[in-house]
Amino acid sequence: MEQEIELLKQQLSSQEKLASLGLLSAGIAHEIQNPLNFVINFSKMSGKLLSDLEEIVGDIEDKLPDDDREDLEDIMTDLKDNLSKIAEHGERAISIIQGILLVSRGKENEFIPSNINKIVKEYVWLSYHAMRANYKGFNVSIHEQYQENMPLILVIPQDLSRAILNLMNNAFYAVWSKSQTAGEGYQPEISVNVNTDSSQLTIIISDNGVGMSDEVKQKLYENFFTTKPIGQGTGLGMNIIRDIIENKHGGRITFESVEGEGTQFTLTIPVKK
Repeated sequence: MEQEIELLKQQLSSQEKLASLGLLSAGIAHEIQNPLNFVINFSKMSGKLLSDLEEIVGDIEDKLPDDDREDLEDIMTDLKDNLSKIAEHGERAISIIQGILLVSRGKENEFIPSNINKIVKEYVWLSYHAMRANYKGFNVSIHEQYQENMPLILVIPQDLSRAILNLMNNAFYAVWSKSQTAGEGYQPEISVNVNTDSSQLTIIISDNGVGMSDEVKQKLYENFFTTKPIGQGTGLGMNIIRDIIENKHGGRITFESVEGEGTQFTLTIPVKK
């Protein structure tokens, strides 16, 4: 009993640290967003100035030596490409920051028409980069399949984001754990599939990691149950995911797992009209 109480204390302490980290992340994200907006705006302004310069050069092009004209064209082409990349990656950074802010301070239980492909993709890769930052040398093949031209779907975006993040964290940890004991021939792989029809949204996340034993399957949704070392898992993630999918969205979460071979989770959410 004393050991269980101590374990609960440690897990609650980890949860409090995560909550504080969430608030800190929201503050950092808000502060980063402003300079990023300046980067994006000035890249677009510079692109407009470059277009004006092209027109001027075009008017005097016949007066320039051939070598100088070719150099100018090459330089302006490179500048255009660079400015386009700055704007593109700046917009992506802004999108990620807005997602973090949405998770941190989104209105509780508010259904919003959302781009599901965008949400899933961003949090797949946020989880991946977080894993890379914490486990040096970690790598994995990620296979993504997103239904094209998917309409906006009514979900609680900050909650769905949290569910995807937790599932991806577990999947990455599962393949990392297996890579520590498997032979050189083992190739960590994770697959993500998102599709919808007129009645439901389906998100499938599968891995070829350590899989689950029968005992783990039975306790999977119990609060404070975790297979991770103390300090690395709170044992609350799966229960939170089930609450998000089943209670808040009226959907269903199912899984299939073979110990030593891998796990697949399937989220199904009814499409609200």
